[in-house]
Amino acid sequence: MQDELKSSFPTLPYSEEQDERFHQDVRDIERRYQGRWDVNMLADYCWMLRRETEDSKRKRARRGVKEKKKRFHRQKEYTCSVKYIMKE
Repeated sequence: MQDELKSSFPTLPYSEEQDERFHQDVRDIERRYQGRWDVNMLADYCWMLRRETEDSKRKRARRGVKEKKKRFHRQKEYTCSVKYIMKE
């Protein structure tokens, strides 16, 4: 099954870690779909990858009080300058 996937979807060079992760994901999905191969199985895998990618992008960075104040004042200055420009 996994060899069929590799031959069906040629990819760029990848590391051993990526290869192992791919095989683990395929095993999990095979268990979920009980060995049935269909379009839904591939779609499920694609959505799973997308959700993981989006979650990692959404991680919030922890900022200290000083950094928060800097950001607040930058926003405040920007708002004031926009209001000034709009008046003219």
